[in-house]
Amino acid sequence: FTSNTGTPAAVTRLTNQYQQTITDAGGVPLIIAIDQEGGVVQRLTDGFSFFPTPLLVTGAGATLAQRYGETVAAELRAVGINMNLAPVADLETNLENPIIARRAFSSDAAVAAPILAAVVRGTQTFNFDSFSVIATAKHFPGHGDSRGDSHSVLERLDLSGATLGSRELVPFRAAIDAGVGAIMVNHIWYPAYDTERLPASLSYNVITGLLRDELDYTGLIMTDALDMNAIDLEFEFTQAAVMAVNAGVDLLAMGPGIDASVAERSLIRVIEAVRSGEIPAARIDESARRILTTKARFGLLDWQPLEPETAQDRVTAAGGAALLNDLFVNGVTVAYDNANLVPIPAATANVGMVFLGTRYQIQNDCQPYRPDMRLVVVSDAPADDEIARAAEVGRWADTVIVWTQNAISNERQQMLVNALPGSKTIAVAIWSPYDRLTYPGVAAYIATYSPAREAVPAACAILFGAQPARGQLAVTLGEIPAGSRDAN
Repeated sequence: FTSNTGTPAAVTRLTNQYQQTITDAGGVPLIIAIDQEGGVVQRLTDGFSFFPTPLLVTGAGATLAQRYGETVAAELRAVGINMNLAPVADLETNLENPIIARRAFSSDAAVAAPILAAVVRGTQTFNFDSFSVIATAKHFPGHGDSRGDSHSVLERLDLSGATLGSRELVPFRAAIDAGVGAIMVNHIWYPAYDTERLPASLSYNVITGLLRDELDYTGLIMTDALDMNAIDLEFEFTQAAVMAVNAGVDLLAMGPGIDASVAERSLIRVIEAVRSGEIPAARIDESARRILTTKARFGLLDWQPLEPETAQDRVTAAGGAALLNDLFVNGVTVAYDNANLVPIPAATANVGMVFLGTRYQIQNDCQPYRPDMRLVVVSDAPADDEIARAAEVGRWADTVIVWTQNAISNERQQMLVNALPGSKTIAVAIWSPYDRLTYPGVAAYIATYSPAREAVPAACAILFGAQPARGQLAVTLGEIPAGSRDAN
């Protein structure tokens, strides 16, 4: 977690200490895991690449998705981390979901599946000079359609087995086919599999019946963090550990809310359960064998310490900066262009641009293409007079560009765009691709998926024809399906 990370050198010293301690004690080298999803969840930031939302990766396509997985894994390998608790295989099907928003790769199973498979393949690419990184598809069997947060409550999700099979499970199947090393199970109750109020992470029917037997998954199965309230407000903690093992789990994740004494009691409780026959010894043997097999598969049994002083050089050599640029160049998406406005022809006489004053970079990156553009700078929550000035430019212009940032939750930005003449308006959404749902009348729509600085020059280049639009739409927007693109 972020609380015990730091610079590449600091993380390397920490992982060296972990591995030295276990090997000095005669143990097998450890699996060391972290959540390095990209976007809103990434634990390594100081000296590491800060990757944007997974939606941009989907926009950029499968080839770059594999390179993304390779690059993230290379940075983890550089500091001794051998398991990434990513990629998120959930679908962003519910905009009211408080936990999966901006963490999923798509809202559409068919669009997400090949991207997930590519990220898994990239993450797990064998490195002859080092170990490989285990990818973890999460949160099985699908957290995307929930309305609650399992950090706070055990939620019931009433999806039929048929719906799960045709939608939620599709990305997980793709990850399994790609050889994903681990799958994390969530803390949501699915009545389609259990009539008793039971989270998937403790459910034999979900873990062994569905994931092992029906989907024929042979890799590691782990729980989500067992200190989340969906578990610890519903079950006595040490008993939950026994239930998870009996359900077929191989690894029990304990987050920072679990102190050493609770972890110790849980270990003792599992041992006692084996001795009493509550947990069959064969169940333990099965998981131990699977863990050792996975460690052998990913080259983790032969641990060698890494040099902390050169850790930053190893991270930099992974090529994160170059990848980030390529993701935006290929991922920024013209979702549709009903009036053939993009790219704006040089012959277009009057071009106006309305943008947020907090993002002055937009003017710097776009104006060189059209120095004669008429500009309107507005605040993040435009006042009436700002909207009136923008509308005046909209009436004057042959084509008007308007930039929004999370207009989906900003009523004043919505009013701004809707005051412009839709038939000649190009809207560019920074960060949330869902802004268009609030101004459906615009003739053309571009999604950058991220507020990162690299998004702006890529969008400007597309607007004025300096580069083609290559991205695919990562999410469904009303009548515009995920996977759409309007290449120019």
